[in-house]
Amino acid sequence: MKKWFLVLMSGIVVITVRAQYSGEIKIERLLKTDTTETGQPINYPDISNEEVTILKVTIPPGKSTGWHKHLFPVFAYVLDGTLTVQQENGKKIRIKKNASVSESINMYHTGINEGRKPVVLIVFYMGEKDKPVSVKKDDDEVQKNL
Repeated sequence: MKKWFLVLMSGIVVITVRAQYSGEIKIERLLKTDTTETGQPINYPDISNEEVTILKVTIPPGKSTGWHKHLFPVFAYVLDGTLTVQQENGKKIRIKKNASVSESINMYHTGINEGRKPVVLIVFYMGEKDKPVSVKKDDDEVQKNL
């Protein structure tokens, strides 16, 4: 029989599971949401060749991802540093170390490292086989919209 214990540690809900095969397992919820960082509802596109890609992305100080968008849900966890996400409309969102985010869908944005040390992310792309994980935006088009 499994036993569940709910413990509050530093504002994070931790669920401890005593499994019959492994002793204690600690589970921390990193993100549970039905919207993106910009408030869009998360809708899964109709994809026939589903594929999940998980990448570790390191952004050096002063660098950015470049303007891009995702056509499907993307989730990221910040392992180190603080990521600044700038939306096409100029709005900025800062995601700090040990935080998770549900990225905007079909909306151009750029991830910027404004800090002094590398930003390290683990990114989960809920995409499609043989399709890119992001769509780059032409630089001239970005300048018109800022």
